[in-house]
Amino acid sequence: MKKQTTYIDRDVSWMYFNHRILQEAEKQQVPLLERLSFLGIYSNNLDEFFRVRVASLNRLADSESLPDKRRKEFKRTLKTINRLNEEYSSEYTKVIKSVFTELEEHHIRLLKETQLNDEQKQFLKRLYYDKLNGSTNPIWLSAIDDLNTLEDNRIYLVVKKTHTDSERKVKYAVIKVPDRMYGRFIRLPQSDGYDNIMYLDDVIRFCLPLIFIGTKPSVYEAYSFKFTKDAEMEVDNDADYGAMEKIALGVNSRKRGEPIRVIYDKDMPRDMQKRVFDRLNVRELDTSLAGGRYQNHRDLMSFPDCGHNELKYEKWQPVMKPEFLAEESLFEQIRKKDRFIHVPYNSFDAYIRLLREAALRPSVKEIKTTLYRLAKDSKVVKALICAARNGKKVTAVVELMARFDEESNIKWSKRMQEEGVNVIFGVEGLKIHSKLLYINTTKGDIACVGTGNFHEGNARVYTDYLMMTARQGIVSEVAKVFDFIDRPFSPMRFRELLVSPNSMKSRILRLFDNEIKNAQEGRPAWVKIKINHITDPDVVNKMYAASRAGVRIDALVRGNCSLVPGIEGVSDNMRVVGIIDRYLEHSRILIFCNNDKPRYFIGSADWMPRNLVNRIEVLTPVYDDEMKRDLMRTVDYGLRDTTNGRIVDGRGTNEIQPVNEGVGPFSSQEELHKAYSPTP
Repeated sequence: MKKQTTYIDRDVSWMYFNHRILQEAEKQQVPLLERLSFLGIYSNNLDEFFRVRVASLNRLADSESLPDKRRKEFKRTLKTINRLNEEYSSEYTKVIKSVFTELEEHHIRLLKETQLNDEQKQFLKRLYYDKLNGSTNPIWLSAIDDLNTLEDNRIYLVVKKTHTDSERKVKYAVIKVPDRMYGRFIRLPQSDGYDNIMYLDDVIRFCLPLIFIGTKPSVYEAYSFKFTKDAEMEVDNDADYGAMEKIALGVNSRKRGEPIRVIYDKDMPRDMQKRVFDRLNVRELDTSLAGGRYQNHRDLMSFPDCGHNELKYEKWQPVMKPEFLAEESLFEQIRKKDRFIHVPYNSFDAYIRLLREAALRPSVKEIKTTLYRLAKDSKVVKALICAARNGKKVTAVVELMARFDEESNIKWSKRMQEEGVNVIFGVEGLKIHSKLLYINTTKGDIACVGTGNFHEGNARVYTDYLMMTARQGIVSEVAKVFDFIDRPFSPMRFRELLVSPNSMKSRILRLFDNEIKNAQEGRPAWVKIKINHITDPDVVNKMYAASRAGVRIDALVRGNCSLVPGIEGVSDNMRVVGIIDRYLEHSRILIFCNNDKPRYFIGSADWMPRNLVNRIEVLTPVYDDEMKRDLMRTVDYGLRDTTNGRIVDGRGTNEIQPVNEGVGPFSSQEELHKAYSPTP
């Protein structure tokens, strides 16, 4: 009998996670336009995954610097990823076809270039001359030696142009679809009672005679493809590889820029496929996948709603807690009692109010904060600039390597520097991922510790907690973290906060050891966790040890999960649930039984090597009874979820949790929304 696997590779578990997003798009109870959005999220995630993670795996599998055993492991992982990708791709094609069929029932339809009436044809010709002319520039394929010189993750049409004269000469050209300039979807004039939408790809297909005007009369065929290059990103701080693997990644740079995934229209003729693939230098380990007519489905996240609000989620308005509306100083309220918000159920404007009050109060002398992601029109930064203008000493620690937000972070950093804010650009070799605010006043200091970014946009769609406190033990150590940022790797001790890379991991392991000891001595022992990722091997092994000792472990894990619950004698005291819903589950909550005197923590860190070793992360204890009750409710509601809670079993089955007889379906996010909403 084959020994059962007890550790799921991070990248394989990621494929299982992304599949849960695809499965949300299949659910009939999810509004149609939201299902389209989930399809877009799934596709966007997959693009980035191949660009970063699969690229690294490809380099490691080919690296002669590594032992054969390790290379074979990476190749097995790639093989599993490619198998799952092909399986899920087939499922994706069926789902997207089904969703668009259902949209037609609501009088929203996609038209192809062959389905247009005269009015729509004239509309597209005007669109071409007014906008697209000059943005659709064909390049003859014969003039391109290497398609890798083109921008990746863009949609291309390869055009077959057959002259209609007696020679029937054939030429091939490539056109980049200018979707970033004009959007992916074009609304056409209504007809037959339908709102008509057209892919920009098909608009270009219709316009091909105009694009090639002045050349010999021809008939045209056009097929789409896109390719993803090896970006050679995330090889230091964000990679969970060992030292040898990191060295191999660093020296094996010859594959930079090569394609590691190609997706193309399955109807593309074989001779055309060969021409494209030859110029992409597709290798054995690359993924070449025959797909549908259209690529880059991430654009489905911005599909036009045509005014059909009934096909989207009902809007849930964030609630401003009464204490943040009171006339009494928020500083005084925090000194009396810890305050907190849980976004997006509570309004993020509560935090903005705190910053604005800090900017105005004469007693405030200094403000320090970490900024990992910044909104494009950041109220947070504007409040910090206001404080600097008012004579406060303001320090902002900005992480320039926050993926996807580098441009926004750089822009705001320059603006803050111009306005007198002291901007620190992190620590070399350590991403600063902690979510901290420290306010020094003449009447007693205040601190905030959060689970998510100080980002208004994220606060509308990510579930996160933010705790505001004047407890001296916590506040003084938050200030100490900023000293630690100035002097990384210095031997600082933290009693209240769990700080990585200082001592967070060892203290988490000790918290489990305490539960193991209590279980062995017959005392109550359990752990409840809400977190994004669990992949650190030491933590995984400690959790198995706790399960074997009789510690009950209930975990909400949104993303990567290397655990395999339910193995007899190993993890049969363990349950893991993953939730994908309208909000992105993002808060990190840890609750340890501690012999029926539970210890609560919130913070920025997931349980991955990168978070526990290669980043500056902070977890804070929670002492306020009201906040403890709120945290417990959030975790318990998630564990009860039978609408969006899927069982994480290490095999990727992703089955929805069964509905309890006599209770009915339970949606954690919906129930939390009701709980936070003021009673009428």
